[in-house]
Amino acid sequence: MKFFNSLAVLLIIPFLSCNQAAEIPQSAQLTGNQPLQNVDKAGLVFKSVDGGQSWLNISEGLPDDKLEGSLFVNDQGVYLRTGNYLYHSKQNNKAPFWEKEIFPDDYSIITSANSGILAYDYHQGHFRKKLHGSVKWSPVYENFQQKGIIDVFETSGGTVFIVCDRGRGLFRSADNGKNWKEVSRGVLNMTASNGVLMANSINGIIRSTDDGETWETVISEGGVGIDIAPIDGGFAAITYNGQSEIRRVRASYDRGKTWQAIDAGLPPSKNISSIVQQGDYFFCGHPNGIFRSADKGKTWQLIVAAIDGKVFNLSVSGNVIYAIPSEGGC
Repeated sequence: MKFFNSLAVLLIIPFLSCNQAAEIPQSAQLTGNQPLQNVDKAGLVFKSVDGGQSWLNISEGLPDDKLEGSLFVNDQGVYLRTGNYLYHSKQNNKAPFWEKEIFPDDYSIITSANSGILAYDYHQGHFRKKLHGSVKWSPVYENFQQKGIIDVFETSGGTVFIVCDRGRGLFRSADNGKNWKEVSRGVLNMTASNGVLMANSINGIIRSTDDGETWETVISEGGVGIDIAPIDGGFAAITYNGQSEIRRVRASYDRGKTWQAIDAGLPPSKNISSIVQQGDYFFCGHPNGIFRSADKGKTWQLIVAAIDGKVFNLSVSGNVIYAIPSEGGC
């Protein structure tokens, strides 16, 4: 999951915020089937390198008692923008966990980009990119004229997508930002795997197999798409059902054409936040805590108990699972 960049979810559907909490220990080991609980309530960011068996609080070095700003996880680890600083923790970092650098404060949101980091301003639509190993932020996509930017996504082949809120549309560029074309509306954020583009939208989950030129709806339940993530052989998704008013978890193994429910073992909830895969396990951020499945969602085990009105957003970088408690969940 792409953390905190989905401002559209916060702006358009605040009624879907999560209402319970999760908790992870500073460093603890699971015993039997008992979930971890009631430890280290002050943690902001946690990680596990052993499939969720133990979790390490890596919050030391961050500035505040809460995260304010934007962050994302990619194959370089986790990045956090707060205040005028950019913090980075690599997958194998040990204390001190975070490296810090000055951040261009006009650009409030960060996201992953090909070979680097992209920063953009929600209101003005200005963009800058910094390549890995560089200290320079350079202007990009200067021809883009829309406002209200909520997400930017670059495919491995170089196609760029910019998502605008309040129905302003999804814009595509195949020439590195020189020209832009609106290709859809109501999109919240995107992901890709094996040549298939998937996106959360205000109407569910949509899919493209022609590099974003055209899109089709593949899950529609009268509510928004909450989260979508690549898994081995396909995708996993969370959607909001407008009739039952709960969030459903599904998986697809045919390039997003058809979807099967994988939430029979999860307590029904309107606040499930994220679904990821690491190794042989699926992990789900739920108001009751963090659930893990060893059989692709047929059964689930609660491994981290929830407390304090927060729901964990989960993401994966290599063999590392990151868990970040949030007042609103996703």
